Amino acid sequence: MMHPPAAPAAALPISSPAPAPTPIATPSLPAAKPAKSSHPPLKSPMAGTFYRSPGPGQPAFVKVGDKVQKGQSLCIIEAMKLMNEIEADQSGKIVEILLEDGKPVSVDTPLFVIEP
Repeated sequence: MMHPPAAPAAALPISSPAPAPTPIATPSLPAAKPAKSSHPPLKSPMAGTFYRSPGPGQPAFVKVGDKVQKGQSLCIIEAMKLMNEIEADQSGKIVEILLEDGKPVSVDTPLFVIEP
């Protein structure tokens, strides 16, 4: 039994490489409020997103006027899906919180002013 010759395969379109994406200008991060105190502010050790509380709907770690101990958690910086607790570098009183909750931060962005 003879089979008819197979139909030639349909030519597949040859795809050309996609053009390289144009770089998108990223807006600069908003500057934190300048500290009014003469004490140096506690600065962010990393870039990420600043959160004042451990989770949505939960109270803030600290508020202005709170007394804190060295090593006490003050906020969270989310970086690459990791929640990093930022601790007080000294004991004292929170006199200023320099960022709003949910704002992006970069390395060395001032976060808090703690007066000893």
